[in-house]
Amino acid sequence: MIKKDQAVCIRTVDYSETSQIVTLFTKDTGKLTAIAKGSKRTKSAFDGPIEILSRGKIVYVGSNKEAMATLTEFQQQLPFRFPSRNLYTLNCSLLAAELLNNLTDDYDPHPLLFEAFIQFLEHLDESEDTLALLILFEFSLLKEIGLIPVFDHCPNCKTRYERRATSGSYYFSSEVNGLICRDCEGSFPDKITVSQSAANALFDLKSLIKADEKTLNEVEKLLIYHFTNITHKKPKMAKYVLQDNS
Repeated sequence: MIKKDQAVCIRTVDYSETSQIVTLFTKDTGKLTAIAKGSKRTKSAFDGPIEILSRGKIVYVGSNKEAMATLTEFQQQLPFRFPSRNLYTLNCSLLAAELLNNLTDDYDPHPLLFEAFIQFLEHLDESEDTLALLILFEFSLLKEIGLIPVFDHCPNCKTRYERRATSGSYYFSSEVNGLICRDCEGSFPDKITVSQSAANALFDLKSLIKADEKTLNEVEKLLIYHFTNITHKKPKMAKYVLQDNS
């Protein structure tokens, strides 16, 4: 069956001297893996070799989990400009693509997540708030797959937190998917400490755009810890995004 869709490439692997296997995140189909025969030839139906983060309209054959799809056309749009401008921005976008690949299933449509990913990449072209934009996208991803953490109350004892508190102790545990309070933290050995400034940012995610660099880096560390626990492997691009390379 021939299908058309809009797609962003989130992974590429060389298949032969002339062909590639690509993982695409599409608007209507979700994630799919396809072989692009002859894509590396000078003249092909793909406007040249398919690169990660390229986007455009695609035509492909096949749409089930039992067999790899065959990509027949890829009408690539103008590329995002940030890779040549800022290596850190490129690394953040590659981390987002890696998480999208690791946390979504084949042929499971997420049109809102597709739009959020496109908007994230477009905003990186226009803004210097790179890490804040990445964090907001990561929360959009967690929300879409049903794993958004609980930040307004302790998920263990249900005690609600006072937003913008001036003092307090907080801890984050992937086991309970949220911020646990001081009274409950002893029951969860696998946890990380969260500073008051990071907790305040988590209470109000919109405030992340105005957060300082230290707070943003702490929140991203929390998210990397969470993604590592969800997928049982640390994202490969994390070391290029976290400031202390941990």
